[in-house]
Amino acid sequence: MKRTGIMNADLAGRMAALGHTDTIAVADVGLPVPEGVPVVDLAVVQAVPTFAQVLDALLDELVIDGHTYADEAAGRESGELLTDRTSRMGRARGVPHEEFKQLLGGCAFVVRTGANTPYANVILHCGVPF
Repeated sequence: MKRTGIMNADLAGRMAALGHTDTIAVADVGLPVPEGVPVVDLAVVQAVPTFAQVLDALLDELVIDGHTYADEAAGRESGELLTDRTSRMGRARGVPHEEFKQLLGGCAFVVRTGANTPYANVILHCGVPF
């Protein structure tokens, strides 16, 4: 049994298989995920778990060298949260929300949170620890 870190077996296994340049998304409860992209669904009820809780747990375990977010998040709670964590997520790239949704098709998987706030979504770009 693991002592700390991500306990969800599906999520932990998928994270272990990631490589440099792979991308994953952390998504709110309503973000449409393209067909064929695996989803690790952590949502229990509205707002549980939060976007921040899931993002922080992932950032504690993954090497991230960049992130992509929807421009529409600027000035919203989700945008402020991403700004607060930029130092842990490397270079930032904003794109229109419609383009963001298209980029999901290239993700290794999407982690669905219970977040019910607008634009609480981010694509994380995996780096390497050396």
